[in-house]
Amino acid sequence: MEGTISNPLGTRIAVVTGGNKGIGLEVCRQLAASGVTVVLTARDETRGADAVEKLREQGVVGVIFHQLEVTDASSIARLAEFLKTRFGRLDILVNNAAVGGIEPVDDPSFGPKPVGEQYFRSEELKQELNDAGNLTEERLDELLDTFLKDFEAGAPALEARGWPDEFASYKVAKAAVNAYSRIMARRHPELRVNCAHPGYVRTDMTRNSGLLTPEEGASNVVKVALLPSGGPTGVFFAMGKEASFL
Repeated sequence: MEGTISNPLGTRIAVVTGGNKGIGLEVCRQLAASGVTVVLTARDETRGADAVEKLREQGVVGVIFHQLEVTDASSIARLAEFLKTRFGRLDILVNNAAVGGIEPVDDPSFGPKPVGEQYFRSEELKQELNDAGNLTEERLDELLDTFLKDFEAGAPALEARGWPDEFASYKVAKAAVNAYSRIMARRHPELRVNCAHPGYVRTDMTRNSGLLTPEEGASNVVKVALLPSGGPTGVFFAMGKEASFL
């Protein structure tokens, strides 16, 4: 369901991954309210189309759906071709899609600021991941390969290398995304490439245990998505404000 919407000249085009519910859906709503043409993407076509219809029933215009599986190269290529053919460009990309879930564990590290790096027990790993000027994509891949091997080997290997303990995969993934974003910002200075932590939000992923509503969390993301040309890049934003990665 790609739909038909008007696209006035000069209107910015945004893609929001994982846009069918939670923070993603609210990001779509708020971007559209700001005059942005939004392509809401989701893995499941029915859920994605239903999300767009829900927005339309609420009076939100300027949102269309396109199927996307972020782990499937062919799916990504189809979306890219659609954007090229339909709009000729992409101005804003909100990488919101994620896989996650938590067990009911009393672990504050899955709370207000689970960005990753600060939960590494190895100072060497912390510094390497935070070395924006020298970290390369190849070295990041090597670190992730090492983590996967240690993860498969079990808790003793994780502890010996100084990886996080609880929710290790989640935290390492977040740290890797942060690091990769800074690599991309350095590689493409003409773009604004930033990380945005929405806050601890009440969504399915957190089993509705968060402190913020999806509307509040999405607002923190949209502030970053709408940064003007020439704004900060390679920066981490927490709750809509610039913050340290560590």
